[in-house]
Amino acid sequence: MITGMVLLGITLLVYLLAKRIYTTSGKMYCSPLILTPLIIIGILLLTGVSYESYNAGGKWLTDLLQPATIAFAIPLHKNFKVLKKHAAEIAAGVLSGTVIAVLSSMLLAKWLHLSGELVNSLVPRSVTTPIAMSISQSIGGVPSITAVFVILTGVLGTMMGPSVLRLFRIDNEIARGVSLGTAAHGTGTPKHSSSAR
Repeated sequence: MITGMVLLGITLLVYLLAKRIYTTSGKMYCSPLILTPLIIIGILLLTGVSYESYNAGGKWLTDLLQPATIAFAIPLHKNFKVLKKHAAEIAAGVLSGTVIAVLSSMLLAKWLHLSGELVNSLVPRSVTTPIAMSISQSIGGVPSITAVFVILTGVLGTMMGPSVLRLFRIDNEIARGVSLGTAAHGTGTPKHSSSAR
């Protein structure tokens, strides 16, 4: 029987392998956010290990998401002057992006005739993972499903965002950062940094 801690170690190794593949290829579809879950799902199916057994070790990674989110305060503090200077634009961009994300999630859920539980799991998809999972749990969703939707949103936003920004000729660095950060949260932020250089 494979223990939770062994599975945690396998997850970390798979992530490091996926990161190396992504670094070498540079292709978004090779992102560790895509490859790692797919490989882990494959391992669980091949070995017959249940998700509950896997999560006995995996919950340690989930628990680390909250302090990692708090660590975002460091770059915010370092860039406080820029944030203060563009506070109105940033607030308007984040607010409008959030409203559109929630409304589009609800419309998509209605169009797909999803159950109430899945709707509640989908609605917080544009929030960073630990916060989205907490919101999902408090409104009757399934946090693990919400995490999948968050990752898909981030990956799709990162892949499509730069093209959309070019299409609408959005060149301002602040506008690009707010757009990608709001649409693709933590996944989109580094994409903006690399595309702005």
